[in-house]
Amino acid sequence: MIPGEPETSELIARTRAIYASLNSRDFDAVTAMFAPAGVWDVTSWGLGSKSGREAIRHFLTDWFGSLAEYEVRIEELHDLGAGVVLAVVLQVGRRTGSRGELQVRSAPVFLWDQDGIAQVTLYRDLEAARLAAQELAEARALAGYA
Repeated sequence: MIPGEPETSELIARTRAIYASLNSRDFDAVTAMFAPAGVWDVTSWGLGSKSGREAIRHFLTDWFGSLAEYEVRIEELHDLGAGVVLAVVLQVGRRTGSRGELQVRSAPVFLWDQDGIAQVTLYRDLEAARLAAQELAEARALAGYA
């Protein structure tokens, strides 16, 4: 926890719900949490940026469809204020027909607004994600976003 941060918040609960939906492969529930023009940005992983609920759902279906098993384990979750949530997650999966386990740690930064998730950016570099999330929260707070 970050000093002074509440142990729970509405955005923390909503972010946890995203991962519960991903773990059960309920992509309709995941995409319903996005704003209509929401963005799923996985550019740092070489997978581009997906805009809009339909594009996000298509990406999720393709990505998870290649995996026989999949689970996201939340390691950290921080509400930084101004609609910004930082997560550190471990994705564990196994491709269809493979015995080997795939493990990927990432740091998604969620930007929530009144319509849902405006953008989620998945970072490979955890420290870069922490810095980006903090800067985003500070900029939004200065702009008057509560």
